Amino acid sequence: MENPLPVRELSAVRRAALAQLAAAGVPSPAADADLLACHVLRVERSELKLRELRGESFSEPQYALYASLLERRAARIPLQHLTGEGHFRYLTLKVGPGVFSPRPETETVVQLGLDFLAEQGLAAPRCVDLCSGSGAIAAALASEAPQAAVWAVELSDDAIGYTRANCEPLGVTVLHRDASALPPELHGTMDLVVSNPPYIPPNAVPREPEVRDHDPQMALYGLGEDGLQIPRAVAAEALRLLRPGGLFVMEHAEVQHESAAQLLRETGFSSVAGHPDLSGRPRSTSGRAPR
Repeated sequence: MENPLPVRELSAVRRAALAQLAAAGVPSPAADADLLACHVLRVERSELKLRELRGESFSEPQYALYASLLERRAARIPLQHLTGEGHFRYLTLKVGPGVFSPRPETETVVQLGLDFLAEQGLAAPRCVDLCSGSGAIAAALASEAPQAAVWAVELSDDAIGYTRANCEPLGVTVLHRDASALPPELHGTMDLVVSNPPYIPPNAVPREPEVRDHDPQMALYGLGEDGLQIPRAVAAEALRLLRPGGLFVMEHAEVQHESAAQLLRETGFSSVAGHPDLSGRPRSTSGRAPR
């Protein structure tokens, strides 16, 4: 009996997909080819490999969808915009056009905050994520420090829906407002403030098409000649929010590590220290609110 549903072998399609993405200059063609296949087939990556070893195939509708997604990824549309998901620490977050996709380097910023909470041994710490975007930092803090009360603050009308979708199911309080002007009743009440604010200088346009053409400019450019106008305002608000001895952790560009440290000292923080990301680059700075 003739098979009414034509199929395409997984292993052959995957090899062609890898070659297509590599030719387009996609930074991680093998991983992206696999993750798009997993998205189409609705399986985990380990299951994809098993299906490939068993010689299984895409159905024709699945292949058509996969081919369309590959074409868009080859055009350098971000993977997260195609799947609607971004992976951050132990979470799968909802992301898409209009919100900054979470990056692995920000995971170390979260870890610095979690380490501080563990050192303090607080029964019910209070934490806030300023310029929250997708809510990645706030959601990670809430999921890994369940005893904490967490706030997420985001100004963008385009991003706030993602902030709410990712944070509110974890009990995070989401505020749709300017991160440099929070309600005065929150001042002096926070143990930890974490932020990945916009910080790119105006003349440092990102080279990667995924960032330059698809991440919202509101989430990228920090204003001012050095890109630190918004981080300065965020740091000032962080100092107002923190209790004495509380910690502020801020992500920044690698080339800004010295100016970020100076910024925190000028704002009034003590015990200012720089921290490397997962690849050893200086990508965040912390400081304590004076006692």
